[in-house]
Amino acid sequence: MIYIGVTGWGDHDSLYPDKISSRDKLKVYAGHFPTVEVDSAFYAIQPKRNAEKWVNDTPDNFQFIVKAYQGMTGHQRGELPFDNIHTMFKAFKDSLEPYIEKNKLAMVLFQFPPWFDCKRENVDYLRWCRQEMGDIPCALEFRHQSWFAASYLQKTLEFMKSEKWIHSICDEPQSGEGSIPTILQPTTKDHVLVRFHGRNVYGWQKRNADNWREVRYLYRYNQQELQGWKAHIENLAAECKHVYLLFNNNSGGDASDNAKEMMKLLQLTYEGLAPKQLDLFNEL
Repeated sequence: MIYIGVTGWGDHDSLYPDKISSRDKLKVYAGHFPTVEVDSAFYAIQPKRNAEKWVNDTPDNFQFIVKAYQGMTGHQRGELPFDNIHTMFKAFKDSLEPYIEKNKLAMVLFQFPPWFDCKRENVDYLRWCRQEMGDIPCALEFRHQSWFAASYLQKTLEFMKSEKWIHSICDEPQSGEGSIPTILQPTTKDHVLVRFHGRNVYGWQKRNADNWREVRYLYRYNQQELQGWKAHIENLAAECKHVYLLFNNNSGGDASDNAKEMMKLLQLTYEGLAPKQLDLFNEL
């Protein structure tokens, strides 16, 4: 099955009626898409009550991709708010229990920073992370080109296969060491993830600007670019049981529109989505 969604559900104004409460946005979102990335988990390990609400706000077959906390991937600046790394991983895994109990956890996404390059200590850390996460499905996304250099490409893929890392394939600008090529090879038979970051080369290079996040993901895919992915996605679906596509080009409000265009292009319809109109009287 091919699942299409976007990263987060708060910043996609075209999906929501005016004056909708932020507490109700996920309910409406789940009427449009069957999956979402929980990017708030990157900034702080979310309390269980949040996940409990989110799983209860979505249909039975809805799937969450939860982003690993920034302290787990080396993004954290300064002191970690945990006694040690083991405590941090335990807290994160505990936060996943509501998703797991309702069979709504597609995977955890470990996205590593541009300075996480291909060297022995980082390979050892990836192996440790995978062991620490146990049976929880985990996807791996790199941001340093060295992992896919000609001399390491096959070794990287074989390592991911042996350690049961789901491949997070990226569509992103090609802008030096801090970007990776699109490698269309799944590493598990059950899951593969594709994340569309846009193709804003200028924005990708502006990492030191105050508004770099807004600039980096400011991009709208045109029809030709989306059409270019159609055969790739169909090939991935022939190899993997579940293919997840996430649009992360959120800055200009383009992600949800591009996600819907991709659904139309692939002729996908989903059964069991939430009603798009909330029953306000039952909410009172």
